[in-house]
Amino acid sequence: MPEITRRTMAGGAAALGLATLNRSPAMAASAPDLILHNGRITTLDRGRPAPEAVAVTGGRFSAVGDADAILPTAGPGTRMIDLKGRRLIPGLIDNHLHIIRGGLNFNMELRWDGVRSLADAMGMLRAQVAITPPPQWVRIVGGFTEHQFAEKRLPTLDEINAVAPDTPVFILHLYDRALLNGAALRAAGYTKDTPNPPGGEIQRGPDGTPTGLLLARPNATILYATLARGPTLPFDYQLNSTRHFLRDLNRLGVTGAIDAGGGYQNYPDDYKVIQKLADDGELTVRIAYNLFTQKPKAEKEDFLRWTGSAKYQQGDDYFRLNGAGEMLVFSAADFEDFRVERPEMPPEMEPELEAVARILVQNRWPWRLHATYDQTIDRALNVFEKVNAEMPIGDLHWIFDHAETVSERNLERIARLGGGVAVQHRMAYQGEYFVERYGARAAEATPPVAKMLEMGVKVSAGTDATRVASYNPWVALYWLTTGKTVGGLRITPERNTIDRETALRMMTEKVTWFSNEEGKKGLIAEGMLADLAVLDRDYFSIPGDEIQDVTSLLTVVGGVVVHGAGDFASLAPPLPPAMPDWSPVRRFGGYQDRRAEAPGAKGAFARAVARCCDAACGVHGHDHARAWAASAPAGADKGFWGALGCSCWAF
Repeated sequence: MPEITRRTMAGGAAALGLATLNRSPAMAASAPDLILHNGRITTLDRGRPAPEAVAVTGGRFSAVGDADAILPTAGPGTRMIDLKGRRLIPGLIDNHLHIIRGGLNFNMELRWDGVRSLADAMGMLRAQVAITPPPQWVRIVGGFTEHQFAEKRLPTLDEINAVAPDTPVFILHLYDRALLNGAALRAAGYTKDTPNPPGGEIQRGPDGTPTGLLLARPNATILYATLARGPTLPFDYQLNSTRHFLRDLNRLGVTGAIDAGGGYQNYPDDYKVIQKLADDGELTVRIAYNLFTQKPKAEKEDFLRWTGSAKYQQGDDYFRLNGAGEMLVFSAADFEDFRVERPEMPPEMEPELEAVARILVQNRWPWRLHATYDQTIDRALNVFEKVNAEMPIGDLHWIFDHAETVSERNLERIARLGGGVAVQHRMAYQGEYFVERYGARAAEATPPVAKMLEMGVKVSAGTDATRVASYNPWVALYWLTTGKTVGGLRITPERNTIDRETALRMMTEKVTWFSNEEGKKGLIAEGMLADLAVLDRDYFSIPGDEIQDVTSLLTVVGGVVVHGAGDFASLAPPLPPAMPDWSPVRRFGGYQDRRAEAPGAKGAFARAVARCCDAACGVHGHDHARAWAASAPAGADKGFWGALGCSCWAF
């Protein structure tokens, strides 16, 4: 069966491009491409919040309303999807995701996102070490916190070296530290003569030999600079890797994202893979991307060059330039490691930031600025107010990213200048560290999301994945509505949490202001881009802790099915196997389901392997699985280890 792309499925119909939100004569006169019905539909459109059916024509919603009116419009070519009572929502949009960089590396990374036992995580590491050929590394690159583990700790360096004496292993924990085994230290070239880089520390033994622990003190440069020393994938493999990452996002209901650039993500070289996928019609997530400077003290030259060679909003609804940032100048970057003292920005911050801001305003480019602390935001606002006095910035959709400790006074200043705040669920992963340093009282409104909404500040939500937090948007919705970390600590009292509909709007409708796409997507309404997700459980009625477990059974982007599971699995387009053949994605996938309902097994990983065994050989709990289960170390889940030993997996 030939592979189906959105281009071959949607064809020229996707070019209809409605000028208004009303049905066009062309839509009204033609049978829909797709009709979805018999579900609980949440449109987030206050004028029609809960219709019985929706129709899609030419990549846009062409009808939203009663089933009696919509179902008879089906033609011979209309795909009819019975939702069987499932909840349907607008596709999720992440306001800050390092999706381009994440895609280039996804197939090389062993993801501990969602794993709830260190013993099980180490079992995954052991299994991956066994099949990773030299000179490749095993990389666990963020997306988890030690607090999610039952053991409430990271592995020791001795434990890592015991599992992997010869294969390089790099484990990034948030952006505060990295753990390297001896093989990785050798591969990276770290010796007793290697000096500490600025802002980082190589921890050493009594004789000066590196132990394998790298610390961000206070910035993360040492961490991602070390990671960059590892092998990379060739171009074709990066194409495959990016497609697998996009598909895992689709599995979680994500249909759009704003890419915030990132360290070691150079424009335009590192954008060639995503550009080819866009050109070939193979993007399954809509991406608006920002350009992130890579050169301390040469940031002005970067933005002069980019504003001279690229045009704001160039591209289309699937891939388009969204402006500058999140790094505008390195002197304004206050990294978010709550294990260390708040860094004080240097005196050159203001003049350097002003020089870049003037270039952007002159070219009418929006920007986003990474800012964790109110003190940094205050100084940046002084610059923006100065520039605004000469060149108004109120229409530029500029924003602060993160803003964990932003004050009410500075929120008022942001609102007056026409800016916004993009929050992410970093506190779900670092809340325990914040409480340890600043106290539980300070964490109660960090960031002050409820206050932002009350004040009418432009605000939306995202993840800041893939390193400092996981890319699972349902963890963000869980954190926003329950006030809890992934470790279960309640850091936000109920008075400062938000209801589920408001939270959902923050990851759909509200994100569109941040990409200057209001009225185009984020709602289910006639004329809007047809992006949606059908959920495996009802987000609005499940217990709060279960929100982080939600996945999508059916994800549609531009009227095209990009992911299907369960009853909708047959609708999903095929995806080539992950490359290379030793890729952790082949065995483990991406985000790991934390649920443990299956008797004798921990999480969806074990159940997925069981399904694989059933499909491949009709056997469940065969000798290989039983043998591995018997060898499980103390504290490990035997069902999980049995899944690791499944012989049906082919590499």
